[in-house]
Amino acid sequence: MLTTLNTAYTDTSATDLAWTLGREPLPALATLNLELAGAKLQLRLLGASHQVLLEEDHGSCSETVACIPGSSTPLPLGVAKRVGDWEYEFAARVENLTPGQFAGRAQELLALVADHPNGLAGVFPGSPHAFTAMLAQRHEGQVQWRTWHAYPQDGQLVATRSRVGVRMPAAAL
Repeated sequence: MLTTLNTAYTDTSATDLAWTLGREPLPALATLNLELAGAKLQLRLLGASHQVLLEEDHGSCSETVACIPGSSTPLPLGVAKRVGDWEYEFAARVENLTPGQFAGRAQELLALVADHPNGLAGVFPGSPHAFTAMLAQRHEGQVQWRTWHAYPQDGQLVATRSRVGVRMPAAAL
């Protein structure tokens, strides 16, 4: 699903993004509710980037990647931790692109996500290449999602991937 977000572009740069787990739902400009083999997932586009809410029999998980005033947790390159009965993994990278590369990559990603049943993308007013996009799936018992946060003024594209799966007891290994 592709939508135009009715808000000002508030993320100033990739370095302003912060990552947190366990945050309560923040006001969203667009949402997509998904059911992935028993897992309820809500993809949320915020004025300041994204939030994912996951609920399953094993518990719940909330991931937020956004420009959050007062946050002191920068966007990490990688995180692996336990969240209740789950193993949670997060990875992020920043791509530095020329204007031509950026425009091509933006068009490619928006086309991919807009036509995907588990995808949500929002374009900010003022630039067709200022966007946040999200894509989710369930694979081998894990819920996974990828996100892209575009900063055309800097030629930067922040890509993240997250994975949540049930922790296997040591006796089962």
